[in-house]
Amino acid sequence: MALKPTIYKMNINLSDLNQDRYDTLNLTVALHPSETPERMMARVIAYCLNAQEFLTFTKGLSVADDPDIWAKSLADEFLLWVDVGEPAFERIKKASRLAQAVKVYSFNTKSNVWWKQSAADFEKLSNLEVYQFNFEQIQALAKLLKRSMDFSVTISGDTAYIAAELGECEISCSVLQDHS
Repeated sequence: MALKPTIYKMNINLSDLNQDRYDTLNLTVALHPSETPERMMARVIAYCLNAQEFLTFTKGLSVADDPDIWAKSLADEFLLWVDVGEPAFERIKKASRLAQAVKVYSFNTKSNVWWKQSAADFEKLSNLEVYQFNFEQIQALAKLLKRSMDFSVTISGDTAYIAAELGECEISCSVLQDHS
């Protein structure tokens, strides 16, 4: 019998000072059986950083060809493709042909090695932005996780400040490549 995902309910008060966006996000997020809480929370922060109309989580790890997050137009065109982790160049090359904008958020201990090996290839893609979260900060955020949680995310500059019932943390987001 296949393992089922663990479902989390998140009510997020989002204040994005960079985009002048203030919103309440009511998210249902599935933690895939093969996914770590750190990766799931990296997806949530990537979602917050890209909050816009039509943005949604996909089936992600359950469907290999889908990104973690996308925004599609009413005509079913990819407006935004977001991957979290260290994807292969061929995957992102394909995504850059399908979507108007592609963003990658790397977050774990192998992130620096992955970027060193991949940077030259990714540089060729004109609609790609690549970011890196600080892994220790992502780990701190994962420790605040509860199955049902209310928290606030304030984005200012290259940092997201998170306040939740179990504590506070901040997530730094470094730009590795920006072709926007």
